[in-house]
Amino acid sequence: MATPEEVIRLQLAVRARGVTDLRVLMAMERVDRARFLSETFAARAYEDVPLPIAGGQTISQPSIVGQMTQALDVQPRDKVLEVGTGTGYQAAVLSHLARRVYTVERHRALTRAAQVNHQALGLSNITQITADGSFGLPEQAPFDRILVTAAAEDPPGPLLAQLRIGGSMVVPVGVSDHVQTLIKVTRTDGGYEYDELSPVRFVPLVEGVEHD
Repeated sequence: MATPEEVIRLQLAVRARGVTDLRVLMAMERVDRARFLSETFAARAYEDVPLPIAGGQTISQPSIVGQMTQALDVQPRDKVLEVGTGTGYQAAVLSHLARRVYTVERHRALTRAAQVNHQALGLSNITQITADGSFGLPEQAPFDRILVTAAAEDPPGPLLAQLRIGGSMVVPVGVSDHVQTLIKVTRTDGGYEYDELSPVRFVPLVEGVEHD
């Protein structure tokens, strides 16, 4: 359990990265990041750093979660797709902002962990699926918002096609671990508009499914 000092320090770190949307800040305050980490790293849950989880993946640092969530501008009636569930932290934050969250993970063990975490928190508006996230979830498309928590060389075409007109996607784009940019893509009647947000570092978006 976080101390009041740890909570305040983390809130200040998130705000210092430009996260000022009160709905986003309140959603993040309702989700205890420690639940989504192993006992080894739970004590560091309130530090603004990425931390390891199973499958060679990481849980994003809170300020990045805040930045991405704020950029996505989720509305209460939105249907959201997240690609890269991990242990379910980002999806839990989104669940307090959206009507429905579909989250796709290629590691079956992580999908199971996220399901346990979300059930324990009573988050009934999240559907966790093991699948190749680079293809999205066409059977549930179109989506109002799409959030990708792994870096692609370019915004994946199948995901762009699953955006509703007027919808938006936030995705890290870059060809290496060291040079990545967070991009917001908005679908319009005439095509897609792209906005660069900030430099980031994410694990790569990998095709296929791991049955671990």
